This record gives sequence, structure tokens and C-alpha cells, in this order.
Amino acid sequence: MRTLLSKAFVALLCAASSAYAAPERAGDFALLDTSGEFHQLSRYRHKEALVLMAFDANCAEMPAAINELEARNEVWQEQDVAFALINASANQDLDKLREQRAGLGIDLPVLIDKGQLVSETMDLRHAGEVVVLDPERLSLLYRGPVSADLDSTLEAELDGNYAATRLSPASGCEVRYPGREVHADAAPDYASEVAPIIAEQCASCHREGGIGPFAMDSHLMLQGWSPMIREVLLTKRMPPMQVDPFIGHFENANYLSEKELQTLVHWIDAGAPRGIIATDPLAELEFPDRRSWVLGEPDYIIKAPTHEIPATGVLDYVNVDVDLPFEEDKWVKSVQFIAGDESVLHHLLTYVTAPAEDFDGGESDTRSIARRFLEGYAPGKMDPMTFPENTGVLIPKGHKLSMQFHYTTNGRQTVDETLLGLYMYEEPPEHENFTRSVASVFRIPPYAREHEAAARYTFDEDVIVTGLRAHMHFRGKDMKFRAVYPDGTAAELLSVPSYSYAWQPTYQLTQPALLPAGTTVHVTGTFDNSEHNPANPDPSKEITFGLQSWDEMFIGYWTYHVAD
Repeated sequence: MRTLLSKAFVALLCAASSAYAAPERAGDFALLDTSGEFHQLSRYRHKEALVLMAFDANCAEMPAAINELEARNEVWQEQDVAFALINASANQDLDKLREQRAGLGIDLPVLIDKGQLVSETMDLRHAGEVVVLDPERLSLLYRGPVSADLDSTLEAELDGNYAATRLSPASGCEVRYPGREVHADAAPDYASEVAPIIAEQCASCHREGGIGPFAMDSHLMLQGWSPMIREVLLTKRMPPMQVDPFIGHFENANYLSEKELQTLVHWIDAGAPRGIIATDPLAELEFPDRRSWVLGEPDYIIKAPTHEIPATGVLDYVNVDVDLPFEEDKWVKSVQFIAGDESVLHHLLTYVTAPAEDFDGGESDTRSIARRFLEGYAPGKMDPMTFPENTGVLIPKGHKLSMQFHYTTNGRQTVDETLLGLYMYEEPPEHENFTRSVASVFRIPPYAREHEAAARYTFDEDVIVTGLRAHMHFRGKDMKFRAVYPDGTAAELLSVPSYSYAWQPTYQLTQPALLPAGTTVHVTGTFDNSEHNPANPDPSKEITFGLQSWDEMFIGYWTYHVAD
């Protein structure tokens, strides 16, 4: 079995033996920078090359190296070459990095390499060392110092003469990898180190019948999928719900610690060994049936109308009203949806409406919406929802439940019979839970790579915000929520730096936010309608607001209750 150190030694020998090497695959990766912006190598395909310099603020040679890099940036940025620094040191403290960046007067973005895994993968050995990456081919074009060799590499790439990876000796402060050193002599142990991470963070979705595309229920399955697991970890596709960890704290946001990331990646790099074990910990995991009532038998079960879904075609939203038998006001504490067919039910929104209210189910593209929202089923919102302590949704006597279904065909005819379970308070809670949304009017030009959108809402009373949700479609790139208080101060509430249409949970604040009357919530974001967005259905079209997935929306939601 090759260890991580042996692979690094082989790479060192190759670099020392020749000025050129066979083209090296770089592999895709994604990192946040110190400003919270998302950088993914493959999303730089609109550029000819990405130049990254290993950054360590404690290295005395760093200022001179940065000056040389920024001088190159002034020359090459006009020729579609992007430049950035990657913090290769073990110190990934955001406040410290921001302070160091400001102190050195750095204008280029500084990428935060949690666990040093990207720096390690690219085998960065010295502060000030540079790698040149081809975002289209995901390959390494150059490794070495800022020198004439760097310039000639960029010239060759721009001229279409790229042939092999150019290697040039670099010197300077050594980059240390404490996490790699821990696993240098022996790979992480599957049974005691790897399996517990998978069980805690992954297996509830990646199980037989789960929403994950494959099961992680044995070492054999994990080993077989290990290249894919490594890729989605380094590109931040998994775990999902990876909001900016430096803005707010959320009960349901999934993060892996530096140690957990290093454990998984180093284990995979070592060949994903099983070790000598009598039983496989993952094979012994048990999970509740997704079609069972997780919170126990509901106080009231709503059986939605049966819907026949054809094999193909585009389906309009289905809006239906369901009468409720309640002869007194009811307060809902928890909600669980059991989809009849998860493969076709994209989302289901439910609202409490008055008997004579004509519910059309549409989303507004012009103003704030304040319907009495109950709860929704959507990608990333499939688990039971319990409202914050001492809050609930009121169902007044005589009101009905309005339901909006969005179905997508999957190539086979099926039937959906979704169930909705309501769990009630015995006594009214202290606060009524509300959901409000704001949307914007927009028109996205064809091939627009970074089209901005914004909406805002001002509260006229003191409120406590408990959750936030971003909603866009396939061209959605990012969304942020920012509160501007009456005294002019501001606070960031939520940042979704890499939006995914496939994962749209409500992020539950660990510490609810008090917003006094007069506070304005600003919702901002960007769309990517370019050909470089892999999810884009058609970059040649002008895009406006619409209900179907190939249209677009820009809606920010928050749940709240009135403050005492």
C-alpha cells in the first residue's frame, strides 16, 4: 500500500528529474475566500487559466512574492487569466487571515483551505510557490516560482501550445501539513475512525431507499465509491447545506471538521483499507422507515388527493384545497410529510386559508408575501419539522388547507398519494410562527455569467427571526440575507455561497435574531446564465420570473414570531 508520503516522494523525484512532466490532472475543488465568495476550479472555465500562490503570512518572503504575483496579475488579467492566493498554512482562522490580508495590502482573493486538503492535493511545498491550472481540462500546467517560466507557460496556454506540465524548482518557507503527518505511518482506521463519520454525517441519506444516489452501508460500497466521495468533499457538494460557516450558526447545517475531512480524504488516498474487523459497523446501522411517522402517530393525518403522473411531459402546478374538521382553533407544533412517490414530487407547499379565500398558489415576483404558511416539502426539507420552542402555526376554526404540488416526470407512469401528519399543542403556545417572503423583478440576459438581483423588506414591529431559506432555480448562484438596523448598523444573517436547486432547506438559527421595528432585511444574490453553469438548461435564452424549473425565481423566506 502506498502511503501519502511515498506519493509525495515520487512527485518530488519527478520534479527534480525533468523540467517537464506528463500532463497532470489537477482535480476539481472549491473553497471560500476571506470575503465569503465561492471559488470552484471548474467554474473558472470562462478563464484561460487560474494562477494560485501558496500563502503563509508568517513567511518573511511573502510580501515580495505577493508583489510579484500582483504585478503579473496586472499584465495577464486582461487576457482572461485569473489570480488568487490559497492559504496553505495550518492556521485557517478567518479573523486572522482578514487581518493579515489587510496588513499586507492584498487585493487578490485569499482562499481558505480548511484542513489544507487542496494545498496537499496540489503538493504545495513552499510559501510563494505557484501553480497554474487549466479550468477546462482540470489539469496542472505549471508548478514553481513567479518567474519567466510562469510567463512562458501562460503564453503557451493562450497560444494553444500546451503540451505538458512545466516544473520549475521553488524555494522559500516550507509548508507543513500536520494533518498529513498524523496519517503518514498508517492510514486512518476504517472501523474506529472512518465508519463513525459516515454513520453520523452521511448514512441517514445514503442508505437503501434513501435520497442519496447510493448506499453507504458497507466497507465495500464505501470503497467502490471512494473516488466520488473524495471529489464531492473537495468540491463542497457534500455534505449538503454548506452555508458560509463564518456567518450565523444553524442547527441543521452540515459541516465536517478539519479532522473529519482529513480522516476521510487520507483514508481514501491510502486505498480505503478495511483493516481486520469481525463485523462491518456500517452494515449494522438501522434507520427508521422513511414512510413511518418519525414523531409517533400524528394527531391528525391529511391524505392529499391522488394524482396520476404520466411518464413524460411538463406538468403545471396543482393547487387543491382540503377541508379540515376542526371545530375550534388548533395550534400545530410539528409537521411531517410522507411523499407518495419521492421520485416525482419535487415540492409541496401548504397554507392555512380562510373558507372563502381563493388560493391560486402562485408566487409573487413583485412584492412581499405574508400568507399563513404551514410548512413545505422540498429538496433538503424532507425530515419532520418541529417549530421553535413555544411557537406554532395557528389553524383558526373553519379554515382549510391549501396545497400546491409541483411534479416532475421521470420516464415512468406513477401515482402519488402524499400524506401530511399534524402534531398539535394541547395548550396554545406563547407565539404564533409566521413565514414571510420577498421577491424581485428581474430579466436575465442570455449568457450573463453574474446577474445581480435584490429584494428587501422593512419590519414595522419587533420580531424574532428563527429560520431563513433561499429559493432560486437552476441559474441561481448565491444568496445572502443582511439586516440593517434602525441605527444604521448591520449584521449578516445567512450566506449561501454556492446555491443548489437540489437542496433548499430552511436554515434554523441556533441563536434566533432579534430585529427591532424599522430593521430592513436585504436579500441579494446572483444568477449564472452562462454556458459555464453546468446546471443551466439553455444559456441562449433571456430569463424572467416563472413557475417551471427552467424559468427562474428569486425569493428569500424567513420564519419569525413577534417579540414580547
